[in-house]
Amino acid sequence: QVEVSNQEASVSGSQISDAGPSASGSTKTSLISPKQSAISVSEAKRHTSLFFALCTKRPTLLRQLFNVYGGSPKVVKQCIHWHIPTLVRNLGSSCPEMLDIIHSPPEGSEELVTMILQTLTEESNPSANLVVAVKHLYETKLKDASILIPLLSSFPKEEVLPIFPRLVDLSPDRFQDALARILQGSAHTGPALTPAEVLIAIHDINPEKDKVPLKKVIDACTACFEQRTVFTQQVLEKALNKLVDNVPIPLLFMRTVIQALDAFPALVDFVMGILSRLVNKQIWKMPKLWVGFLKLAYQTQPRSFDVLLQLPPPQLEVALNKYPNLRPHLSSFVNRQNLHNKLPRHTLNILGFVNEPQQAPMPFAPAALQTADATSSLPGANIM
Repeated sequence: QVEVSNQEASVSGSQISDAGPSASGSTKTSLISPKQSAISVSEAKRHTSLFFALCTKRPTLLRQLFNVYGGSPKVVKQCIHWHIPTLVRNLGSSCPEMLDIIHSPPEGSEELVTMILQTLTEESNPSANLVVAVKHLYETKLKDASILIPLLSSFPKEEVLPIFPRLVDLSPDRFQDALARILQGSAHTGPALTPAEVLIAIHDINPEKDKVPLKKVIDACTACFEQRTVFTQQVLEKALNKLVDNVPIPLLFMRTVIQALDAFPALVDFVMGILSRLVNKQIWKMPKLWVGFLKLAYQTQPRSFDVLLQLPPPQLEVALNKYPNLRPHLSSFVNRQNLHNKLPRHTLNILGFVNEPQQAPMPFAPAALQTADATSSLPGANIM
């Protein structure tokens, strides 16, 4: 009992915090010198080694460890971090005392709980009891989704999707950890989400409703594009093919299409198909997406000329006013492809073909049309 009591005192930092020749009137500077710090760590390991050995035999001592952890000096915490993985492996994920602590840990010991979970899930799937304990902790006391990261590889899709916005709201490094676990999955069930489903889940986040900053959602997309061996051209095609049919179309959709084409230029034909579908969905009625549509159409000319000619005349005129350099190139394209008989007369007027022979021979019409064009004010023409 005396030994255990002494070891508990060591863990609490009473010996470590008083290290150094205090009786000789030493200053604080001497206590934090590199040499003293090194000695303190060594002393901490020596003083606590027996305590951790005893914990293996008497797991009830774990509660004392967790109680003192939050208020312990940094050097003591470093020592605990050094010992804890071995102790946790020896006890296993079914240890009742450890599960009880994880279920409701003392305040300030959350970091230690996370370390234990990481150790328990490094080489094996978490036990059912461990999953229950961690879920209870997350739902009742610790509203920090990072505590769930070590368990994500064992979660099914139905459990990952509801917490996905909270994972995206974590720091970039923590989200990367979560993403790796989700895509890893378990040997029995496979990944919780496929790469395409991850991209779709990111775009399904509503920043206002889900209380996730838009920048965090953008950063999550960028993190995916940085892993080109995982988020391949085929993955992007599958995700974009699904997202374009969402109602409403996600806010970041056009941004992602542009990113996809930058990453995989071979997607250009696929992207033209996406733009054509957006014309059918009247993309100009979605102002934020319309801006991205026009930008991409301009960047991909002349491949986008067929798509631009599918726009209704008023929207085509908006596009040409936004990017005036498009007009002569688009007109030349119409000439080369001999498309005059296939386009609406208003479209031909916008492109400058007012005197084409196929137009109706009405002497006053050209002047009237020109006057109308010069004085018309298109609703929304200046929104861009």
